[in-house]
Order: sequence, then structure tokens, then C-alpha cells
Amino acid sequence: MLNFIKSSLKYFIVGILAVIPVVIVIQVLVFLETILRHFFIYIYGYSNNIFITAVAFTLSFMAIAYTGYRVTVSEKMWMLQQFELLINRIPMIRTIYRVSQKLVNLFGRQEKSQAKEIIFLEYPKEGLWVPGFVTNKVGEMLVVYVPTSPNPTSGFTIVVHRSKVVKSEMDIEAVTSFIVSVGVDLHQKEELEKLADVNQK
Repeated sequence: MLNFIKSSLKYFIVGILAVIPVVIVIQVLVFLETILRHFFIYIYGYSNNIFITAVAFTLSFMAIAYTGYRVTVSEKMWMLQQFELLINRIPMIRTIYRVSQKLVNLFGRQEKSQAKEIIFLEYPKEGLWVPGFVTNKVGEMLVVYVPTSPNPTSGFTIVVHRSKVVKSEMDIEAVTSFIVSVGVDLHQKEELEKLADVNQK
């Protein structure tokens, strides 16, 4: 009986771990569905006409998609630039907007990301290595954002001398996948061998 309970608990835990990726995807889809549904209901509440609502919804979708396309190929649209000029005139709001924009850009596409380097540093003590994003540099001092697993959007910022870090060959996508998967998804295993060589010196 005791063995049966232990086996059941073991399989239950394995089952939970197996469905976690599916649950995460479902939660993202539910979040998007909620936003779209509320937007649809909001428009319908004004028009009270399903055809007008569908047209407005379709046009809004196309406008957002076009904005994404223009931002991808030519940085910013004129309307966004004007909006930013307006935001920059409001003291508190401009700070929130600027910081939010930098956070989004930190994890943006590789060629536009504000993460200047991917590094490993020993933290919280020697012999323990964590990946980090170099977000700024002042001489030989690096400002490093150290994300936490499995949520890379939470973490902490530290300032460290360049001599205390090891440069990584991973790109933004690879290191983010490594963090989110709590180390399971590691395509460049030579990264760990490099760290082992540093520890032996």
C-alpha cells in the first residue's frame, strides 16, 4: 500500500511537470482571448450592431498589425513619434513610459535588443554561475540584469567589473529559453565547459 502511494505521488508529479508547458500556452491564449473579447464587447456596447462591431474589430486588428509591420521595417511611425512627444511633456508619465519602453526593448528582437552582451557571473558566491544581460557600460564597469527562473522578467540589477564575468556566446533567444526552462533547454553545452575551466584556474 505504501509503495502504491509513493508510486502514485511520483507519477502525479511527473504528470504535473508534463502538463505545465501546455498550461502556460493555454493561459497565454486565454489572456489574449480575454483582451479581444472585452475589446469586441466594448465596441458592440456603443454600436449595438454586430456588423459594425465586426468591421471595427477587423479594422483595429489591421491597424495594429500594420503598426507592427512599420515598426519592424522602419523603426517608428509618425503617429507614434507624435504620441511620444506628447508623453515626454508630462513629468511622471514620461518616466513610466520611458522605463517601460526600455524593458520591452531589453527582451526585443536580437538586432534591436538593448541587451549589449550575454554574460555569466558568479553569484551569490564564487563557484555559482548565473546568466545575465549587460544593459549598460561605464568604462570597465558593467550594469548587469540578472533574471530569475522561470520568469525572466523578474530579477535584479547589479554593477560588476568586467574581469568578474565570462562572456557567453548565446543570443537573447537561447539564454531566455535556458532561463525559462530552468536549464533544461541548453543547446550550447560548451558554455558550461567554459565555466568549469574558469573554476579550475
